[in-house]
Amino acid sequence: MSLPVHLVPSLAGVAARSEVTVEGDEAHHAVAVRRLRVGESVVLTDGAGTSVVGEVGSTGKRVFVVVVSAVSSVPAPDPEVVVVQALPKGDRGELAVEVLTEVGVGTIVPWAAARSVAVWKGERAAKSLSRWRSTAREAAKQARRSWFPDVVPMATTAEVVDLVADADLAVVLHEEALAPLASLDVPATGRIVVVVGPEGGLTDDEVAAFVTAGAQSVRLGAEVLRTSTAGLAAVSALLAKTPRWA
Repeated sequence: MSLPVHLVPSLAGVAARSEVTVEGDEAHHAVAVRRLRVGESVVLTDGAGTSVVGEVGSTGKRVFVVVVSAVSSVPAPDPEVVVVQALPKGDRGELAVEVLTEVGVGTIVPWAAARSVAVWKGERAAKSLSRWRSTAREAAKQARRSWFPDVVPMATTAEVVDLVADADLAVVLHEEALAPLASLDVPATGRIVVVVGPEGGLTDDEVAAFVTAGAQSVRLGAEVLRTSTAGLAAVSALLAKTPRWA
């Protein structure tokens, strides 16, 4: 059985036999909801490559202490995968974030595409971004990731163009594209950017802007996937061609 994973702000300087204190909401969920007990083994991670395994030495109302037995550090996944996810309607945004996190995406970029049904403005934007980040955090724990994904603030089309221009490989999923994604040569290192459009599809202007910036317009297959699952399929196909999934 896999050990439960908990996120902590930092594990800097932690070594075997050190004590790490976990506080706040993370500790409350572990102690009050999961009923964490003294003597249980857990994994703590900083979400930035370092994890420790240890035994719970004490618990409180919103706190528990772990006595570290082992420390491990892993390098950041390479190539890095960035997914630009057009805002879906309803709770499909959280579904997209969950599966993208599980598959190993490093950065998730919410994007206000021209045909996005959902609108993030003002307080709603802040709440929606917070939900996406919370979903990513919990999915990363479930997936036992040492590096947690970064969910950045909503991007404009111009900002997405800049991301595409800086990528080692950028692809735009488009049902009318002639080239299949499976035909691409995928770099073994660097940054891969995948642009996923909204339910209503990409506009001709959006596709043209991304292609001009260096992206390749590709299709996944004969089937048309939902925006909430298209990114998962595309990233899986790309990672299968890299050392990360070798």
